[in-house]
Amino acid sequence: MPEGHTIHRLAADHRERFAGRPVRVSSPQGRFADSAALLDGQVLETADAHGKHLFLGFGATGWVHIHLGLFGKLGFGAIPAPPPSDTVRLRLVGDDHWADLRGPTTCALVTEPEKRAIHERLGPDPLRADEDGTRAWRRISRSRITVAALLMDQKVVSGVGNVYRAEVLFRHGIDPYRPGKDLTRAEWDAIWADLVLLMREGVRNNRIDTVRPEHLPEAMGRPPRVDDHGGEVYVYRRDRRPCHICGTEVRTAELAARNLFWCPTCQQR
Repeated sequence: MPEGHTIHRLAADHRERFAGRPVRVSSPQGRFADSAALLDGQVLETADAHGKHLFLGFGATGWVHIHLGLFGKLGFGAIPAPPPSDTVRLRLVGDDHWADLRGPTTCALVTEPEKRAIHERLGPDPLRADEDGTRAWRRISRSRITVAALLMDQKVVSGVGNVYRAEVLFRHGIDPYRPGKDLTRAEWDAIWADLVLLMREGVRNNRIDTVRPEHLPEAMGRPPRVDDHGGEVYVYRRDRRPCHICGTEVRTAELAARNLFWCPTCQQR
């Protein structure tokens, strides 16, 4: 499932390619056909993101709410657009670009109050300027649940996925099994600030890089990472391989139905 930086990048891509101009809207698959007919020819005014939720704004007509889920894909291209396949849930065509949405968990036309309700049930997003992590701290500081599970709970922190969860805990030497209530406010503030930094870089570079300059392959004389997720990381998907810092074997376990990765030496309780 894409993490929050990808969704914010997609929002920026929509604003850059389509905002302020009328767009043709269709649903070759048919499952969004009625809503597409209402939107066809209207101006796409803006695009917004909160965590893993993307919103395309069409003024008074409403917002297209998109959640890619595990299998959703959004692709862009230059005009002319190729004939759409029958798997395309939503197609946008502008003056210069087109976009196709396939396989999302959610693609629905919602009203402004419905959009606001979605925001209200989500936790703070490190990539939204109106949040500072305080809302998340209030929940984390009272919780007996592990900090690793809390970071993946979109009602606590929105947009953090498995990669950012593993990497930010490593960068701060936090054992993933520590209960949230055992974190100090200073530790949480440092984690939040780091998420803001890392996720902004993710939006800018369109990939996740979490390794500090002194631990990059060229600095350490090690081969670069080869992985379909791209980017240099400390522990994510590096189970049974040596930690870049201490050489201890990176461990993995299942937590909240996702694979957790951590270094038992660098991340002690």
